[in-house]
Amino acid sequence: MEAMRTEVQLGLGRSEPRKGSLTLTWTIGAAALLFVAAVMSTVSNADEALASPIAPVSRNYKDVQTFMNKIVADNPGRAELFDLGKNSTGETIQGVKVGNGPIPTLVVSTHHGNEYGSTETAKAILADLAANPIAGQTTYVIPVLNVSGYNARDRYELNHDPNRDYPGPCGTDGPFALKSTDLLAKFVADKGIVTSATLHTFSPAVVYPWGISTHDLSTPYDAFFKQLVEAATQESHYASGNNTELIYPADGTFEDYAFWKHGIWSILFELGYSHSPSDSAVADLQRVNVPGMRRMLAMSPTQRAEKHDFTGQCDTRLRILDRRDE
Repeated sequence: MEAMRTEVQLGLGRSEPRKGSLTLTWTIGAAALLFVAAVMSTVSNADEALASPIAPVSRNYKDVQTFMNKIVADNPGRAELFDLGKNSTGETIQGVKVGNGPIPTLVVSTHHGNEYGSTETAKAILADLAANPIAGQTTYVIPVLNVSGYNARDRYELNHDPNRDYPGPCGTDGPFALKSTDLLAKFVADKGIVTSATLHTFSPAVVYPWGISTHDLSTPYDAFFKQLVEAATQESHYASGNNTELIYPADGTFEDYAFWKHGIWSILFELGYSHSPSDSAVADLQRVNVPGMRRMLAMSPTQRAEKHDFTGQCDTRLRILDRRDE
């Protein structure tokens, strides 16, 4: 702000400010102060919503639902609770709709129930978006897809791996052995989701399709995908690039299904360095990933990708490389 005041006065080319320059300087300074105050208020509200006496490792789905209800109560007109539907054990999966713009985007977390660091990061991006929705977008945030697994800190849901349960061009464990994955697939189709971020732990990387059992990894949109993942990692400095190259091939994942089936600009966030992060590590996950996640979502095109068929060759021998630990 000081630099802005100096520039205004020096631009007048005189030793004394011309009449009106003081008013202009004060106006610019006041506007900047108001902007900073608004930002600080947003941060404060988000921090308050995230505060809890219960450690992240000990939280259950009721705690997540309490958090979502608080977000909705604190942000009337900007945030609205929605039901995705009942899963295979009769539990209702919920999320929060933020904003009312024409471009529908999605953040979904906790396909794997033991990855509570991803849950907490989803809550943080939800708080950030609810306080300040992305202009022109409606963002749906689902902090926990695998409810029973999350409550038990179990990767699996009813002995199925939820993120191998979607149809895929090179195979799947399913498809749709679980109601949770079927519900999400129907949801993205019904809402016309254009861009998605799925959150997992751990293998610090942000990646794009293809992540399947193939050597033919390129899409027609690799250049744009690279822009998205590079924007997402400016603060975290995570590795970014192709899914298979940076992690390993995995068939039946949501990320590849979303792009292959619908042309959704699907980005996978592998967060942090542990499936069991400490409280301070969780706070760091939120700090370094929320700004980039928001930046990536804000870059969403208005339409899905047109060319999203897989035209390469599958190599089922690569399935042995799927460690199922991400």
